[in-house]
Amino acid sequence: MLSPTDEKMPEDVPRWYCLRTQPKHEHIAAAQLRRALGIEVFCPRVRIQKNTRTGLKWFVEALFPNYLFARFPLRENHARVRYSPGVSGIVQFGERFATVADEAITELTGFIGADEVRTVELQLAEGDVVEIVSGPLQGQQGLVTQLHSARERVRILLEFLGQTREVEVSLISVFRQARVPAT
Repeated sequence: MLSPTDEKMPEDVPRWYCLRTQPKHEHIAAAQLRRALGIEVFCPRVRIQKNTRTGLKWFVEALFPNYLFARFPLRENHARVRYSPGVSGIVQFGERFATVADEAITELTGFIGADEVRTVELQLAEGDVVEIVSGPLQGQQGLVTQLHSARERVRILLEFLGQTREVEVSLISVFRQARVPAT
C-alpha cells in the first residue's frame, strides 16, 4: 500500500501521502488540513462498543492510530502540511516520501464509507464463550445459551461451585473476545 515516491513523478502533482499524527489527534489534524489548507484528507475511523465499568459505551477511534492520508502536491504544501496542528510528520523511507496508491484509498473509502466512519457492532450468538465483567460472578467464563435482546439479557451456562448452572445476566455485563476469521 505504501511505496516510496517515484523519482520520475514530479513533486507538483497531487498524490496521496501518509501522515503521522500526534497521539489521539487524527481528527484534529484532518480538520485543520481540510479547513485551513483546503487539502483533501482521508481519516478512516471505526465506531465500536466497549465494555466499561458503567456498561457498554460507544467509542470512535482511528482505524490506523496516529496516521491519516492526505492528497496534495508535495513541493507546494510540504512545509504547510508538516507543521500543521496535530501532524507529526510525513511518512518517509529514508529521503523519499511514502505515497499511497489512489486505488488503495478508493478501496478503503468503499469499505469505510464516505463519512469516514464504519460502525462495528458487538454481536453475541448462542454458543459464544463469554466472560462476565461485572457483578458478583465477575471473572467467570461461560457459554451463551440464549439471548433476550428485547430485555438486553443473556443466559449463560456456567461451571460454578462444582456444578453446571444456567444464569441470566445483563448483556452489558458480558464480554466476548473478537472472532478470528479463518484463513
